[in-house]
Amino acid sequence: MSEQTEKAFQKQPAVFLNKKKHAGAKVSKTGKDVRWTKNVGLGIKTPREAIEGTYIDKKCPFTGDVAIRGRLLRGTVNNMKMKRTLTIRRDYLHYIKKYNRFEKRHKNISAHVSPAFLDLNKGDTVLVGQCRPLSKTVRFNVLKVIATAAADKKKFSKF
Repeated sequence: MSEQTEKAFQKQPAVFLNKKKHAGAKVSKTGKDVRWTKNVGLGIKTPREAIEGTYIDKKCPFTGDVAIRGRLLRGTVNNMKMKRTLTIRRDYLHYIKKYNRFEKRHKNISAHVSPAFLDLNKGDTVLVGQCRPLSKTVRFNVLKVIATAAADKKKFSKF
């Protein structure tokens, strides 16, 4: 449990840390502390960093107390200036009946990013899943990195 960055002691609620040591006890194969992870389902694999890492994040869908239910959305990372939160941009086309044409529109969505995804950059394509409200604006959690960005551009990604 080396990831103590907050004032309060951080631990996983499902793991008991004060196990008694006695003479006949067996040591785990890895020799590391016990770590609780879960499978979020929906065909999404738990990242290796979530299984082997040492971070503590209660809002992480793989090691925390957050259930993914509802919508799965895909978007482009737009902003990463917040702590463990990013903004994704979702582009779509809106039909204008009068002119018989489409116009480009977009929405920004805030999503919690687990410490398991440390290599995210602006422009990457990610899959986010809906969960309970985590804060005033955050209702989604990053589940998977789909593609990494080739260039840093703010363009309409449908074409």
